Amino acid sequence: MENSRIIPASELIINDDGSVFHIHLRPDQIRDNIILVGDPGRVDMVASYFDRIDYNVSSREFHAIGGTYKGKELMCISHGIGPDNIEIVITELDALANIDFETRKVRPEHRTLRMVRIGTSGSLQEDLHIGDFVMAEKGMGFDGILNFYADRDKVCDLEFEKEFCDHVQWDPLWAAPYTVDADPDLIRQIGRDDMRHGYTIAAVGFYAPQGRMVRLKLADPDLNAKIESFRFRGRPITNFEMESACLQGMARLLGHKAMTVCCIIAERRLTTANTDYKPHVRRLVETVLDRI
Repeated sequence: MENSRIIPASELIINDDGSVFHIHLRPDQIRDNIILVGDPGRVDMVASYFDRIDYNVSSREFHAIGGTYKGKELMCISHGIGPDNIEIVITELDALANIDFETRKVRPEHRTLRMVRIGTSGSLQEDLHIGDFVMAEKGMGFDGILNFYADRDKVCDLEFEKEFCDHVQWDPLWAAPYTVDADPDLIRQIGRDDMRHGYTIAAVGFYAPQGRMVRLKLADPDLNAKIESFRFRGRPITNFEMESACLQGMARLLGHKAMTVCCIIAERRLTTANTDYKPHVRRLVETVLDRI
């Protein structure tokens, strides 16, 4: 039934030049190996390592460069800040790979994309320090996006979600959190002993949802302390960022492989941060490029 459905123009907008609406890429520009970054400017840094550049496309916060690295075809695309942007980017990347733009039908043969997000993050445990690398073996989303999709329970760790909500006394006014594992093959391929296997929270915002208070008071000032003390099968939640859970959840629902690895740039328990983190991120980029 899925392959026979014609997707209306209002549900998948295709630009006059044959590119998909937001990220402005055409189907011929999609690559199987994809690096995702938040900052559009970081795409140029990643692409500076490429042997060859085939295209360079920018639209809003979405910047994509495709080419080769050591002979391997790949692309890098920025997604901006937040899980709502991730939903847009993953949906449109999948459309480029698996929808015939002429017939507006799903292609009969599924094309699997391999996506690695390189991000920055704040640690929640004392043994994680600025410059450390953490893989989101599990990503827990506070945004609720995946809850709008059918079959979310099939890709989520329901036991983790229940134990977490019970432990922190989750406020029913907040979106129900969801937890999705990264692709195990990518974790094995990208991860080594120089990366921590972590449980990562993907917050829906940068300030209050991550326990930061500037002028507005927090609904639960003790939430971060509860998060830090939570253990699932003996392991703690390691870090905060904003996109891993939606990326890993959307990818699993769509039949793709995805993971997030972050460089720690802030230690939340010590209330310290490092704004000169670019050398650490460059080292992480070099590492992922060599292993993807």
